[in-house]
Amino acid sequence: MIIEQITVGEMAVFCYVIACDQTREAAAIDPAGDRDDIEKIISVLEEKDLQLSYIINTHGHADHTFGNQLLASRTGAKTVMHELDDDLFTTEEAKAWAAAFGLSAAPPVDIRITDGYKLPLGKLTLEFIHTPGHTPGAVCVLVENNLITGDTLFVGAVGRTDLPGGSMETLLNSIKEKLLPLPEDTVVWPG
Repeated sequence: MIIEQITVGEMAVFCYVIACDQTREAAAIDPAGDRDDIEKIISVLEEKDLQLSYIINTHGHADHTFGNQLLASRTGAKTVMHELDDDLFTTEEAKAWAAAFGLSAAPPVDIRITDGYKLPLGKLTLEFIHTPGHTPGAVCVLVENNLITGDTLFVGAVGRTDLPGGSMETLLNSIKEKLLPLPEDTVVWPG
């Protein structure tokens, strides 16, 4: 398995490129940013000879989805997100955020997932763990013993819950019920 962490966007979001080292099929998780940021992602794909099949968003906030449209147009990859956050793309807030950075809000995704959804990626399986709290449709992505958390977990902190749809009680419950039971050897890759 290949995992590459790339810092992208005005908010310094961690984008992750995950790939099957046997088939070279790849997914990009949270490809925020402008053309320069997307070029960083494309460079990793080219350097490692990877074929991008999926663009995955851990949640629907614009700072994690800005790059969807451009990356999809460059690669033909399908976009993936939890069904409860897909409508966040169409809010006036999302459009305003995108416009502030000179970008367009991302269109609705191609694949709407729910808790426990399994997505094959070459010989790997990506499992989606619904972890609401930061947003109603926030997810973490588990692949082998690696957990990509988006804004559910940061280094030494949890995601903010003061935005529409956020709830600290729900977030803490998600962490307690869904993440803490994972095996101790789980490697956490934060947002």
